[in-house]
Formats: sequence, C-alpha cells, structure tokens
Amino acid sequence: MIAENKLDAERWASISLMEQMANIGSEVGRTCKWLKKDKTDMAEKAFSRSLDIIDLTIKYGRLNQPGRGELLKELCRLRECFCEAYINHDIHTLELLDKDLGHYATAIRRNIA
Repeated sequence: MIAENKLDAERWASISLMEQMANIGSEVGRTCKWLKKDKTDMAEKAFSRSLDIIDLTIKYGRLNQPGRGELLKELCRLRECFCEAYINHDIHTLELLDKDLGHYATAIRRNIA
C-alpha cells in the first residue's frame, strides 16, 4: 500500500461510504478493463490504487457508527475476492465485481446517496 498521509486519510474519512464504494468500483473497473486489453502495467497500477482505497475504507469507513463490524466483514471479503480474481486473471469475477460496485456510482449520479 502507498504510504498513507494524514491529509488523504482525513479526506477519505470525510466522504460518504457510498462515495467511497463508488471510487472503489471505478478502480476495480479500470483494473478489469486493462486486464482484458492485456495492458498488465496499467492493470497493476489500477489494482494497487484499488487496494489502497479499499484499505482506507476498511480503516475509516463508518468509523464509530452502528454496523461497522458487518461493513468490515464485507469489505475484507471484497478485498479477498478482488485479489484472488486479479491474481488468477479471472475476468468473469472482475466483471461481476465491477457490475456490483457500479451501482454505487449510479446511486451517486442520481443523488440517492
């Protein structure tokens, strides 16, 4: 993970969980897109950014709010599935993750969040 600086962590913690998940979805989508195009260097960068923000969300998502334990469980599972799919170049699973996480971006665009 890229060394986390205090400003980035504070900024990340200040945005809504919906926005955090939409950002994760964007990076997961980029990772999938670059793997499908066999651009491994670009895929690796997107993968690394994805892990960075998943880790920030694990650390700061819904801090001091009810339901945090369930959120952490699901975020850790997301991270595990994403890593496994990336390592195995499992495009199908990456596409499913991209589709599922894309709903957060859709909600943000529609101001549902």
